[in-house]
Amino acid sequence: MIEIGTVLNEHVFSIDRALLKAYADASGDQNLIHQNEEFALSVGLPNVIAHGMLTMALVGKYISDWAGDPANVNEFSARFIKPVIVPAHESVDLTVNATVVEINGDRIKVEITATSAGVKVLGMAKAVVTK
Repeated sequence: MIEIGTVLNEHVFSIDRALLKAYADASGDQNLIHQNEEFALSVGLPNVIAHGMLTMALVGKYISDWAGDPANVNEFSARFIKPVIVPAHESVDLTVNATVVEINGDRIKVEITATSAGVKVLGMAKAVVTK
């Protein structure tokens, strides 16, 4: 039974440099902040960071999987507030969960939390799905 306050099952995605490279190749976003540690440090970042849109895509997958079909996702939005930092030779977690905050007929609104290394990386993250 889905009701206001229902907490969706948490999912943890694993992000490493190989995934960043694959995403860069698929998306065409070859910005060095996502691939070259020396460059990332030179522009003031703590290390290589994941593409913001990769983070959004993984959170979107979480929502569309819960919705049962991507076509059931009516709205999905968030603000990037902190980067997902991906050190060399390490895998970092992107932890996603959501809570039902509104139900209007078959439309369910959820507020989403996405963190990496305990740091909230998306703000004002929400989705509306049809169930």
